[in-house]
Amino acid sequence: MLQRIQTIWLLLAGLFAFAGLKFPYYVGTNKDLIPSYEVLGTENIGTMALSIAVGIIAIVTIFLYKNRGLQLRMCILGMALQAGLIGLYYYIVKDFAEGTYALTALLQGCIVFFFFLAARGISRDNKIIKESNRLR
Repeated sequence: MLQRIQTIWLLLAGLFAFAGLKFPYYVGTNKDLIPSYEVLGTENIGTMALSIAVGIIAIVTIFLYKNRGLQLRMCILGMALQAGLIGLYYYIVKDFAEGTYALTALLQGCIVFFFFLAARGISRDNKIIKESNRLR
């Protein structure tokens, strides 16, 4: 389990998802003209639920190493939920009068990338197992 590279990618995806609850995504003046308003993962129930769901999916997927098919589907689900979360952040941010994306907004994009790398590692494992079964 720990010797597989996708475990590292899934662990990083989970850590970054939970870090998204604490660090800002966007900082600016919102529609109520509050300056230096930070958009966090705890902004509303939707962003918080999606952030927690993505983090839990990433951590749980690590322990599904015996069922690579399910593990691959969970990675794809995690990527889809994270894409939805980024869309939800965009929806929140478009109402701001002015501001800028925080450097920690890159965490959200990295999560999708880590899920992709994990899915690629799982696919490689599937390929190796199929080739070894063919040689028997």
